[in-house]
Formats: sequence, C-alpha cells, structure tokens
Amino acid sequence: MSNSTATPADNGNGQLAGKVAIITGASRGVGAELARVYAREGACVVVNYFQSREKAEQVVNQIVNNGGRAIALKGDVTNKDDMVELAMKAVETYGQIDVLVNNALANYKFDAASPLTSIKTIEWENFDQQFQGTIRGAVNAVQAVLPHMETKNYGKIVNIGTNLMYDPVVTYYDYTTSKAALVGLTRNLAKELGPKGIRVNLVAGGLLQTTDASSLTSEEVFGFVAQSTPLKKPTTVNEFAEACVYFAAKVSDAVTGQSLSVDGGLTMP
Repeated sequence: MSNSTATPADNGNGQLAGKVAIITGASRGVGAELARVYAREGACVVVNYFQSREKAEQVVNQIVNNGGRAIALKGDVTNKDDMVELAMKAVETYGQIDVLVNNALANYKFDAASPLTSIKTIEWENFDQQFQGTIRGAVNAVQAVLPHMETKNYGKIVNIGTNLMYDPVVTYYDYTTSKAALVGLTRNLAKELGPKGIRVNLVAGGLLQTTDASSLTSEEVFGFVAQSTPLKKPTTVNEFAEACVYFAAKVSDAVTGQSLSVDGGLTMP
C-alpha cells in the first residue's frame, strides 16, 4: 500500500496543520478532491475507499508527490466493524483523529429522466439504499472515531449534504431525502457532542462540474443552473472542497450544528 506516515506535528503549515482527517469515500470525485485540499492545508489524510484500491492509491500518490501525507484504508461505511478497524489503523499510523468527513454515499447518477424522480415510480428499496450509505454510514463512522476524539475533548465532524434539500429543482426523492435526514443527524450530534468539544457541521453542495454523479448532466443544464445563480457560473469540485476546509479548521471552533450551502448563491437557506 502506498503511504506516507509521520506524526501530525511534522506535517508543515496550513489551516489544518497538525490535524489527522479521515475522509470517507475519498477514492474519487468530491472525496478525492477533499483529500487533496485537506492535505495541501497540512492535514495527514486517511483516504477511505471501498471498491477501488487503485484509485485510492492514486489519490495518496498525488498527495505524497506534492509533499503531503496520506494513507489509503479500505472500509465499508455501512459496516460498523470496518469503521472501527479503520479508525484504529488511523490512530496506529498518526496517533490521533481530529477530523471526520462523512462524504461516502451509495452510487448515484443525477438523471432527470430517471424513475427515481417521481413518487409514482420510485421504490422503497431506492430510499433504503441511500439511507444505508448516507445515514447508516455516517452513524458508523462517527461511532468509530468518537472514542478517539473524546480523549482529546476536541474534534470536527463535517457532513456532506446537498442544496437539493433546500430547493429540489429535480425531485431526486431517495437522494434528497437521505441528505435531508443528514441535517437532522448533524444537529443532534452537535447538541450532544458539543460539551465534549466536538463540533459537527454540514456543507451542502450544488450541481458540481463535474463529478461521476453529474456525468449525465448536459452542458445545457449546467448553463441553466449557472444563469440561475448570483455568481453566474457553475460551482466546481475544487471550489466546494475549498469551502469544506472551514469547518475542519480552527477558525470555525465557535461554530457547530450549522449547514452551509456552497452553490454560488443558488439557494440561500
């Protein structure tokens, strides 16, 4: 396995210097960009993957080649034992866990013509699949890292949501409903874990140009969304990842239980 290990204190400068961050579903798309950006900001990054070790190690190699530190660890977020083992390996490697980013979700394609966009044709199994990946995955990951954060009386949990829960421009019932539930989970966690020094927040992305999930989205749709936003441009994956640094960094130590929409102003919750 490609990796680069060292104590967090040795990991240079940046907004996340000295921090160890676990990012679930980080072998591709938004998760991979989050891993690269967090590493650039000084974090030692655990690149979690489930299916593609090769892609995860590519992300790790990119980070290491740019002077950062990262390891790739396999784990199914829907399996609590996997997450507990992953957290233990992270601590064995870097000595601590400071940040958890719940980014993993069940495979999804944003297709406006999909039967998943109508209450007449969607099946409960579709909802269950998304709840398993989003909610069960987040719960398992939080329960796995919590003992390690509690020992320090400090931690940051960043949940990745969607702006569709504020305005379902396309009615992706299963996806949007599971992400809306993630808002409720975020607020409950923030309330309970605040006294333990653990902050929990959510970053809601819009239609990002371009991820695996948005690969079926036409340029016309991207153009329509861009013209509907105050900034008159689609949000890129990198722009979204950069915004996610805030909730992991010290500058947000007084912030918890909040949801931030990163979509160029398309939604203003």
